[in-house]
Amino acid sequence: MPAPTIGFIYPDHAAEDDYPRAEALLDARLPVAHIYGTDLHAVPELLDLGSPEKLRHGAAQLAPYRPDAVVWACTSGSFVYGPAGAREQVRGLSEAAGVPASSTSFAFVAAARALGVRRVAVAASYPEEVARLFADFLADAGITVAGFASAGIETAAEVGTLDAGQVLELARADDHPEAEALLIPDTAMHTLEVLPRLEATLGKPVLTANQVTIWEGLRLAGVARTSPALGTLFAERPAYVGS
Repeated sequence: MPAPTIGFIYPDHAAEDDYPRAEALLDARLPVAHIYGTDLHAVPELLDLGSPEKLRHGAAQLAPYRPDAVVWACTSGSFVYGPAGAREQVRGLSEAAGVPASSTSFAFVAAARALGVRRVAVAASYPEEVARLFADFLADAGITVAGFASAGIETAAEVGTLDAGQVLELARADDHPEAEALLIPDTAMHTLEVLPRLEATLGKPVLTANQVTIWEGLRLAGVARTSPALGTLFAERPAYVGS
């Protein structure tokens, strides 16, 4: 059976090197197409970034790869639309790409359900106004946010400069004892290389944006892959529960 191809539409440039890192660990092709706009973490700019026109452009760039599924690799640029708007966003993307589609926001929900996680802590890089919209998105999906923190970082470019030590410190500071998992929702943050250390430090699953985005794409393609280097989500072969 040939390796699946999962296409990702990634905004601007920040931590897209997480994708070739994962590709080296998984028997899958993970091409990335870039779309561009301001990288400001603010509602109007994020609505523009996730617009149908921009996502259609990303889908067109991915078409030569003949992907089995496509994922909008942006958390804030999907949850900012609200649950109904985000569903319409991925419906339009699927129509444009001609294959199943999803987004990072829905990937977080699917991953939490797959692991049986109902109570989470959120360590968000965004300003609080934007980060609260992610908490609302999770709540709508029946996920309780036991702990919530916002780092107040205004641009994706700045998030992309955080090193492993800073990501670890963010996780330590923002975890909550009642949370069954910690969620770190920004695809601009480099997290794949530090995932095992994050989980060892906190003693619980950690779900990060690029990690769940890749897992979601494989799920949509009907493919299961394991790699302990990519955290609990990829170590346990969890079965997705839900629609």
